[in-house]
Amino acid sequence: MKDTTLYKQFLSAVDALNPNRRPMSVALSGGVDSVVLLHLCHMLRTEQPECMVEAIYIDHGLSADSPMWQQFCQRLCQSLHIEFKATSVLVEQKARHSLESQAREARYAALDKLAATGGVLVLGQHADDQLETFFLRLKRGSGLTGLAAMRPSILLESGRQCIRPLLNVSRQDIEAFAKTFAISHIEDHSNRDDRFDRNFLRNQVLPLLKSRFKGFVNSALRSIELLQQQQLLIEEITVQDLQLCQTAERTLDLVALAKLSQARQANVVRAWLQSHNLKMPAKVVLSQLLHQAFTSKQDAQLSISLGHAEIKRYRQHLYVVTPQIIPTSQIITHSRCVKIDDSNIITPHLGRGVRLPKGDEQVSVQFGRMNERIRPLNKPGRNTVRHWLKEAGVPSWQRDHVPLIFYNEQLVQVVGFYLEHTLFDAQQGIQWEVTKSE
Repeated sequence: MKDTTLYKQFLSAVDALNPNRRPMSVALSGGVDSVVLLHLCHMLRTEQPECMVEAIYIDHGLSADSPMWQQFCQRLCQSLHIEFKATSVLVEQKARHSLESQAREARYAALDKLAATGGVLVLGQHADDQLETFFLRLKRGSGLTGLAAMRPSILLESGRQCIRPLLNVSRQDIEAFAKTFAISHIEDHSNRDDRFDRNFLRNQVLPLLKSRFKGFVNSALRSIELLQQQQLLIEEITVQDLQLCQTAERTLDLVALAKLSQARQANVVRAWLQSHNLKMPAKVVLSQLLHQAFTSKQDAQLSISLGHAEIKRYRQHLYVVTPQIIPTSQIITHSRCVKIDDSNIITPHLGRGVRLPKGDEQVSVQFGRMNERIRPLNKPGRNTVRHWLKEAGVPSWQRDHVPLIFYNEQLVQVVGFYLEHTLFDAQQGIQWEVTKSE
């Protein structure tokens, strides 16, 4: 059995995708793909006892047969002496979301949670699944990233690696393997329902293409592989471009961005938005964003909504802005730290700064008082906080979050920027700074 072509293909893929033999958690549904995959992993463990294998069954609650399928998977694992885990997920149909994609997201999250620490998830998708995915994305008008379909290895948001060692193996070879070695499995009758796009492709379209064009599967897989290689090349270029255009504050420098071609500009913006965990915008929204960023007047208030965030422009830079509550004003003493929000504290430092407060002066940290006036050290004259923060290049939406230190009703410091000139003491003064809370 170890000498079969399928096992050799599987072993070659695992050698490339999991060379260090990290623990392997097999996503087991009971269907022929995952059952054959589990048997292949069992064969690998028999050959290499140091390789740890377990199986995870996810009940989506979408079929009345789920309890029977779970029992089948559990008995199979017992017969192979493989650890079995199971859990259920709740999949609620949302408007404008496919049930399949919601079930997939819930499945990945549950698999990730149950899988062995430091291990890899092993998925049973094969060559026919790859073709189905390609055609589904072609139907949606996907770009290169989408048409590159599934990759042999991906990383979940948690950092866990998922591998697909059967991605170049046809469903026909998998079914032949199961038949040859009398491997029993479950037949999910819902797979015959052609109302679902994937089933329609699987049952009607792909068989027709295979019968018409000899070697169709292998040719299509070669095309997908080329698309993946081209996408990897684009991603390398995009990373380099993003490094040139993104600042230390994670804003996007429009001057640097303008030096790139339109295609590279779009790739950089997509990568920048992705780095902020934002959903990719539609093509028309991305075009609008770039057009307004480059053509609007300098003082125009550019603001484009994107999910829970807004994209804003200020002084030739693009910002990702998420809603933030302005901190609450509070009384402080000059000798202690004060937490001003979930992640920041005000820390006092003795020495160079404004003079120490007098006994009858109440010290407070306040926010949003943009019309208060101050004469900053080394600045010509007195003006409003708004004026000075604008001069310092602070975007308008950030100004109300800058801490202001008051002695009674006198503004003495704009934290991080200015000290009151008339109260400056170079030797025995005090000033505050914002630091991150632990």
